[in-house]
Amino acid sequence: MTTNEFVLALDQGTTSSRAIVFDRDGVVRGVGQREFRQHYPRPGWVEHDANEIWHSQLDVAREALRNAGAAAADIAAIGITNQRETTLIWERSTGRPLARAIVWQDRRTAPMCDQLRQDGHGEFLQARTGLVVDAYFSGTKLAWLLDHVPGARRLAERGELAFGTVDTWLIWQLTGGAVHSTDPSNASRTMLFDLHTQDWNDDILALLNIPRSVLPQIAPSSAIVGEALPEWLGGSVPIAGVAGDQQAATFGQACFTPGMAKNTYGTGCFMLMNVGDKPVESRNNLLSTVGWGLPQAGQDKWKPAYMLEGGVFVAGAAVQWLRDGLGIIQRSEEIESLAASVSDTDDVFMVPAFAGLGAPHWDPYARGTLVGLTRGTTRAHIARATLESIALQSAELLTCMNADSGIALTELRVDGGAARNDLLMQMQADILGVPVVRPRVPESTALGAAGLAGLAVGFWSSQDEFASKWQAERTFTPAWPQSVRDARMKRWRQAVELSKGWSAGAGK
Repeated sequence: MTTNEFVLALDQGTTSSRAIVFDRDGVVRGVGQREFRQHYPRPGWVEHDANEIWHSQLDVAREALRNAGAAAADIAAIGITNQRETTLIWERSTGRPLARAIVWQDRRTAPMCDQLRQDGHGEFLQARTGLVVDAYFSGTKLAWLLDHVPGARRLAERGELAFGTVDTWLIWQLTGGAVHSTDPSNASRTMLFDLHTQDWNDDILALLNIPRSVLPQIAPSSAIVGEALPEWLGGSVPIAGVAGDQQAATFGQACFTPGMAKNTYGTGCFMLMNVGDKPVESRNNLLSTVGWGLPQAGQDKWKPAYMLEGGVFVAGAAVQWLRDGLGIIQRSEEIESLAASVSDTDDVFMVPAFAGLGAPHWDPYARGTLVGLTRGTTRAHIARATLESIALQSAELLTCMNADSGIALTELRVDGGAARNDLLMQMQADILGVPVVRPRVPESTALGAAGLAGLAVGFWSSQDEFASKWQAERTFTPAWPQSVRDARMKRWRQAVELSKGWSAGAGK
């Protein structure tokens, strides 16, 4: 067992970079957080500055250590968790990004995805990758960058260009360019990774005209992949855990048994269910993905844990829109009291399809819709409808998961910023019809990254020991009868249909 006191988790998200220091009991000992800029150069385009991601993440890592009263020598390992699918390219020789990162929310490659489906590649891609063909994933974003960034294709074909999701970019920076690596959870979100062979798929690379040389190596989610240079944190620290944010949150919630599920309420909203050691092909437009890959003694390959996933593109971001776009609230935290000031939405529904609809609809041309307005509608009704939209979208996903997995969920573990909203969590329990359980440590994403890193270096001896640190803080019990639940979902589906295909008809 390592004698170091702490594990450092780097949690690089869509709107902010965070770092958290955990002790052996999974208790937060120090935190750093910083928001960074969002770039919207065209409608439907979302970009980040790659260097700003790196520098903000490094700054908050140092801040978290200071707040914990810890030095690099006290840190057993670094775990990294990250916004997924966001796509970066840079020169291997200099580490210079060739363009801004294309964020997972970006829709610029929707026409490319349409063409792939029209050309008959949809079923093949879904069968190999577990993913629906959509602009959400990294593969078409990378293809776009190679075709549209001056010099990118030439550099790629000469082996001088590196591609990575955010985890890979951070590992590259932390190791001074010594390591170009990702893990199975992030790789499985690229639409380039074969779920069955656990490797990059050459047929897909050929289809998208992507040279294999730009891709990172794939290492287990829990393994030492490199060392952070001493100049960054004041001493060398092993990088030993990597997972995409939603998979990390599932690990942090100790959903280690098939049938266990969690929902993370952040910028988007993501529900994952553990389905075991074999992928489940969804019949309801969910995604099949790798949760994590743990090393096996004496073997080169990792042992994957597979998940079913449904993603809601806009959840907490809808609350931000009420704050920043409409000015209905001044701070995000105000939405709970405002929404609670009315007993219901008065039949107002908000469909927050600002970036299209994710599972199970997969409509990149859907747009945000507010329906049921009357002269009696107030900002409180709109606030309540916005919160309820988060719960309703998540309930759609659970219905699909139950059908695909053949497992009826008995409880939902929750985390993320909006999980602190008691009204929303009660809405979620009422609409789902199962208890919603909020953990004592709400930082499940960062805790999952810490767990993967800690296991790799012996900070925790086993998954069982790590799981023993998980404790419930509050359970929300459903109060609605089934008839009310069914009626609300039926009305919600009507509202969703009204949002579909809207931008496809623009200018026609």
